[in-house]
Amino acid sequence: MTCQLYLITPPVFDLDTFAPTFVEALEGGEVACVQLRMKTADGGPAPREEVLRAAKVLVPQAQDREVAFLINDDAELAAQLGADGVHVGQEDTSLKAARAVVGTDAIIGVTCHNSRHLAMEASEAGADYVAFGAFYPTTTKDPKTIADPEILEIWSTMTNVPCVAIGGITVENAPPLIKSGADFVAVVAGVWNHPDGPAHAVRQFNKLMDTVT
Repeated sequence: MTCQLYLITPPVFDLDTFAPTFVEALEGGEVACVQLRMKTADGGPAPREEVLRAAKVLVPQAQDREVAFLINDDAELAAQLGADGVHVGQEDTSLKAARAVVGTDAIIGVTCHNSRHLAMEASEAGADYVAFGAFYPTTTKDPKTIADPEILEIWSTMTNVPCVAIGGITVENAPPLIKSGADFVAVVAGVWNHPDGPAHAVRQFNKLMDTVT
């Protein structure tokens, strides 16, 4: 399986200006998945009404382009919006509880930090993917753990459950993660803050994924 791009929205954005930028990124090339992860300026959860407003605008744009759209942490909101699934952290709703809300056909991903044990628990509970990180320094959020690319290699040889690499990933530093077996690289600032724009960043990631094995 060729590594694919997993986009995460900026934690804070103005919807009116971000919406066209979001479309620009999706039209830049192949994007497998988008996760809506919104925070307040101080890092706390964004008000639910703000997430709902953003999702109502962004979900159709992604789904019209056959890009899966996940909601961070909120299974009920994902179900309400008809999103493709939900991503849950270790301190969030349990996978079992999230599955009961979003149903058997929805995608559920689980943050597993740098722990194969947590990843095994998640996969045995029915996670559709597990996420490891942070692999590089990041200012998007305060990472709880630092992960080594070796965990991707080990995971990809012992199971068929897809793994996502996250944390400070850019076009320049992604190759070791792709070579180590990441099925997806999750990117925030590496796309949205790219000096040549998000569409160019998406194209560069696509090119990288086609050439690095």
